[in-house]
Amino acid sequence: MSVTIKDIARAAGVSHSTVSRALADSPLISTETKERIRRLADEMGYAPSAIGRGLVTRRTGTIGLVVTTIADPFIAEVVQGIEETALSYNYNTILCNSQAEPERELKTVRALHEKRVDAIIVTSSRLGSLYMAHLREVGVPIVLINNQRGGAYTHSVLIDDRRGGELAGKYLLGLGHERIAYVAGPVWAQASNVRLEGLRQALRPRGLDVPADWVLEGNGRPEGGIEAAHELLRRKLPATAVFCYNDMTAVGLLAALHKAGLRVPEDLSVIGYDDVAIVAHLQPPLTTIAQPKYALGQQATEMALTLIRGEPDVRDVVLAPALVERESCARVMRET
Repeated sequence: MSVTIKDIARAAGVSHSTVSRALADSPLISTETKERIRRLADEMGYAPSAIGRGLVTRRTGTIGLVVTTIADPFIAEVVQGIEETALSYNYNTILCNSQAEPERELKTVRALHEKRVDAIIVTSSRLGSLYMAHLREVGVPIVLINNQRGGAYTHSVLIDDRRGGELAGKYLLGLGHERIAYVAGPVWAQASNVRLEGLRQALRPRGLDVPADWVLEGNGRPEGGIEAAHELLRRKLPATAVFCYNDMTAVGLLAALHKAGLRVPEDLSVIGYDDVAIVAHLQPPLTTIAQPKYALGQQATEMALTLIRGEPDVRDVVLAPALVERESCARVMRET
């Protein structure tokens, strides 16, 4: 039989309300009494009831998490940051996939609300600022990670993607590259356009640009990188470097270039975006723009918990990307 608060009260010689207040860290109970009751509760093997606690606090100790797909290694590292941070505050998470479908994303958010989660975190949202219209309906805090829709949203954590594209451009310029192609992400990904604009921003002071026909279609997955490589070779674009929307795109691009007999970085330099774990083990290891993935999840969870507590002045968080130099980019060899 499980130990109850009344059992602890009898053993401690106090009322059960005193035990309840002590375990809830009430300021009405002295520190000495709190410590004695907590020690006694541990010795007796007392486990608080989540259901009972929820009836008192009107909270479930649960955060809902909506991701595009758990198959993406980038998402996996973000989720790790969310889950570990939530657990450190004694919160659990419920994980759901939206498959990057706006209608499914909204239905999933509503379903999580019906499960009475205390807050909801959404990665790469395709609804973005449209959630403003649903906040009153949903009734719980919603935090977005790397919002993929334009417009203002007050509860979000994101990467400075313009800065990331600029870092890639300046790095390639420093290696002498002036003819740079770009493999885009999914058509719905706002981040893809922002990263491209950052790249162009880096090139403008040198009077350079990425022509529209040098922006190749991609989908954020390896097969998109493979198709982009085929298109690059079919059109015989005289690029010396390719900047990819993300690392998974670069994985496919590298495989297709290798199959076609091209050497990276001797014939073509390639740079990715995200710095997922696998790219350090490619041949060659991929130079990339790193997103602080764990920190994205950590910061989003901290923001969600702050909103749950009802604290004021919660503002967007913007994290900085960083260049990770490996072996997939080389200096341009000038013809003599």
